[in-house]
Amino acid sequence: MSKQILRSGISIGANIHEAVASESKKDFIHKLGLTVKEARETCYWLNLLKDSEYISNVEFTKLNNSCEEIIRILNSIILTTKERYTNS
Repeated sequence: MSKQILRSGISIGANIHEAVASESKKDFIHKLGLTVKEARETCYWLNLLKDSEYISNVEFTKLNNSCEEIIRILNSIILTTKERYTNS
């Protein structure tokens, strides 16, 4: 499980990096959408790590809150970009 969370967590940063270099607004939105999926997967693995008692509830809460905040930020960026993309 720890390897899975490492992969999904690293993928968040890699996908953001790819989104910044995207060729169009549509591509940017798509790549950030993939990033949200990776962040949600990371939250899933965090839950499994907590449920298996690999990490404590305190550690889980801190990490999960950060993960959820990343998702909120990404969703906000996607929404703002979509609004600007459709209004231009």
